Amino acid sequence: MPQTLETLTRQMGSMESIHSVVRTMKTLSVINSAPYEQAGRAIEAYHRTVLSGLHGFIRSAGTLKLPAQKVNVRVLVVFGTDHGLCGSYNAVLAAYVAEQLDARQGAAPRIACVGAQMSAALADRAIAVDRVFLPPASVDGIGRLANLLTRYLDGVRLKAAPSEIAVDLLFIARADGGGQEVRSVPLLPLDTTVLKDLKEKPWDSRSLPTFAMKPTDLFRALIRGYVFASLFKASAEAMVTENAARLALMQQAEQSIEERLEALRSDANALRQSGITTELLDVITGFEALKKTRRRKPAQGGGPAGQALTLMEDGS
Repeated sequence: MPQTLETLTRQMGSMESIHSVVRTMKTLSVINSAPYEQAGRAIEAYHRTVLSGLHGFIRSAGTLKLPAQKVNVRVLVVFGTDHGLCGSYNAVLAAYVAEQLDARQGAAPRIACVGAQMSAALADRAIAVDRVFLPPASVDGIGRLANLLTRYLDGVRLKAAPSEIAVDLLFIARADGGGQEVRSVPLLPLDTTVLKDLKEKPWDSRSLPTFAMKPTDLFRALIRGYVFASLFKASAEAMVTENAARLALMQQAEQSIEERLEALRSDANALRQSGITTELLDVITGFEALKKTRRRKPAQGGGPAGQALTLMEDGS
């Protein structure tokens, strides 16, 4: 069905409104990413501080001889999103979780999910969720979420006592080359290579650090700080990646809208030019018809009288 100039004008107005919204969302994605990146750098510094504390503790007190405990409970902490316009963020993560569960043997792990939409994506794959947490709405919410997750893991560990728990963090992170990838980070039990590296790492100062707390209490406090920093870092990285995904999607949408606007403008210009050409042809046709009418002389009648009148008019 051929489109009229009015229809094309309305479509261009609608596309320009959508283009304005997309540009606004693109700008917001860029603005929102900066605070989360700053939070990630800040928690990285805190993470190094905790590791320095563990380093000093190990150099001063040595590695604690903790009794080996069997892991009976596994927990997966999945960082999803409830914010829209970021593509198949939750669906990709849910597919990865399903693959991990299919590859695991033994009892199904308990899943702590960040985001109601992430929980729905897991439910679509028949994956039960033990606890759902609200994602942070701002940078200040990352600390709240990390505290809630830490308390949740403490509760799971107390219920599982005397057995130990194993915790893995699953989230989407930025990959090399500007892409994205699902990342699985083991959190608990603490990797023995970390303690081994800290034990073998030389102490820069001439004096060893001292402490007044009980070694076990201090070690547990440091481990709790390590867990909190890891949860905070994973949440901040997930938020940065979410905004990056939204930014990439908005850039694609902006390009598609601009191409559509260009096509609509081209169609409108062609239709407008066609209308102008038609009007000009009508004017020219009418003018030519009027010229022919004016050139054609009217009949003056037949016979000698008419001929005489004609000769008189010619003579005059």
